[in-house]
Amino acid sequence: MPLGEFLRKIYERLYRSFGPQGWWPAETPFEVFVGAILTQNTAWANVEKAIDRLKGRGALEPRRIMEIPEEELQELLRPTGYYRIKAKRLKEAVEFLIGEFGGSMKRMAREPLEELRPKLLRIRGIGPETADSILLYACHKPIFVVDAYTKRILQRHGLIRGNISYDELQGLFMDHLPRDVDLFKEYHALLVRVGKTHCRPKPKCKGCPLEGLNYEQVVGQEGEEACG
Repeated sequence: MPLGEFLRKIYERLYRSFGPQGWWPAETPFEVFVGAILTQNTAWANVEKAIDRLKGRGALEPRRIMEIPEEELQELLRPTGYYRIKAKRLKEAVEFLIGEFGGSMKRMAREPLEELRPKLLRIRGIGPETADSILLYACHKPIFVVDAYTKRILQRHGLIRGNISYDELQGLFMDHLPRDVDLFKEYHALLVRVGKTHCRPKPKCKGCPLEGLNYEQVVGQEGEEACG
């Protein structure tokens, strides 16, 4: 079975089981931008608390974030953990947004993907997962976001083994699925959902939509191998 067909099978099983996820939950692209930075090393519920604090302060806007004293911003971000570092990183990211695009997410979204991604990755504290979350969910660029859930799920279902880089893991999806923004958004969200409900560090396989699905077993007769 071709890898792309197997990846589609995973998606279809997850979608039938969980339905559309409606991710990323945000009212504006800038809220996605902020949330992607704040969600590092914390649960999404904590990010929502910080976002609500920023909204209550009237500060969920690029220039307002730059105007707020850093200590006050730290307090607003306290629910996310590492709030001192995140306040500094958020200000640096917003400074980039203002400096490059006048604070406009629409202007940023018009930048070609191959030019915008390297710029985001040069911002201190923004790695591939954060950059790609901004690109996919805020700028609607066709790039697949991978995370710890993605790697764990693909390992347990026989698609990868051993060490594999972020770029290699991302390439499995980018090279074998249509470059479709809506598909990439929904697929990533569904992987997060099954990762949280079933594919935990200690797996809960009973009742999982992917139970019994293993790529190595499916293609074993064809002489193919998992990646990595």
